[in-house]
Amino acid sequence: MASASALLAALCAQGCGEAPGPATPWRVVREDPTDVPMRGLSPEEQSGFDRGDVLFARQYLPSQGLGPLFVRSSCESCHASDSRGPGFVERAIAVADDGYTPATDQSLMPFGPVLRPYFVAPATRGLDAPPEGTPGLLRSLRLGPAVFGRGWIEAVDDAELLRVADEQQRAGRVHGRVPRLADGRIGRFGLKSRVATLEEFAADAYRGDMGLTSPLHPTEAPNAEGLTDDQLPGVDLDISAVRDVGAYLRALAMPRREGLDARGRELFERARCSDCHAPSLRTRADARPSPLASADAALYSDLLLHDMGASLADGSVEGAAGPRDWRTAPLMGLRFFRSYLHDGRARTLEEAIRMHRGDGSEANPSVDAFEALPPSERAALLEHVGRL
Repeated sequence: MASASALLAALCAQGCGEAPGPATPWRVVREDPTDVPMRGLSPEEQSGFDRGDVLFARQYLPSQGLGPLFVRSSCESCHASDSRGPGFVERAIAVADDGYTPATDQSLMPFGPVLRPYFVAPATRGLDAPPEGTPGLLRSLRLGPAVFGRGWIEAVDDAELLRVADEQQRAGRVHGRVPRLADGRIGRFGLKSRVATLEEFAADAYRGDMGLTSPLHPTEAPNAEGLTDDQLPGVDLDISAVRDVGAYLRALAMPRREGLDARGRELFERARCSDCHAPSLRTRADARPSPLASADAALYSDLLLHDMGASLADGSVEGAAGPRDWRTAPLMGLRFFRSYLHDGRARTLEEAIRMHRGDGSEANPSVDAFEALPPSERAALLEHVGRL
């Protein structure tokens, strides 16, 4: 009989396929973002980073709390080299006649929208969805986001986000919304900003993707068999594991950028990319680690929610975000990506820009401005963005 570890390896091999797509011809990769901490960490911060690094790479087994249902068995399965993918999550939601508004009746997916296809004892089956083409069912894909540089996102001052949102409203070009959570905090993580901190981001992924419970999420995800525990009785992870992974994510360096010039920045502005992809945001004075404090975070995102129209809608309502809303994606490390947008549907940066166009999308004027550029300037803009 095959061992549990061999079985899990086989299962992960089936489910961890990388979204295909050719690299653009001008891309030059000069560094690997893997496991690089930011400079200036204290000994204690470096120690937390190192412990979290080990946990991020760990392949969990059923005896360590994996399951009973899961999507992947390690963090690295979805964030290889701390970058985007190759893992992904599939979702399915019953929608109304418009094709994206969640239906009142969600009996097609009674245990939630996230598919968890793999399982270990005591479970006897995973959580799948009705087949493709089922009337009223919208299936969608989400690629695992890159995690490098995420400490900069957490460090941005709340007041800075409020300022940017107010300026956008007064200018009337786009209308970003601050993603307020039910408890009043501002969401920053997840494609729809439903999570506020990196510890919560880690705990949410542990439970949702691996079935690993923690003090922040102590109960197993709903499942068809009503299972409330796995092969490790009780809560699977202690709070120190969640904090260490949070410390690791917080201290990962933002990949260094090379070759950016004034012409590229001017084209970025002229094409109105910067309306939402704000080149930098100011961080809090008390942000930690200390290199994050009182600094300009070059995220190329306003971290606000924007209506991206019907063509990109996925039917999900998460926190303050509706089915057409997405947080502006930070443009960090794009040269390491092989596909773009939340589900990887765009194989090139130009495709990604054009796919921002849609019925009711706030990005329509920016797509118009991009298409109005002469071909040589469009090429120069794409090269600039590809170096971010």
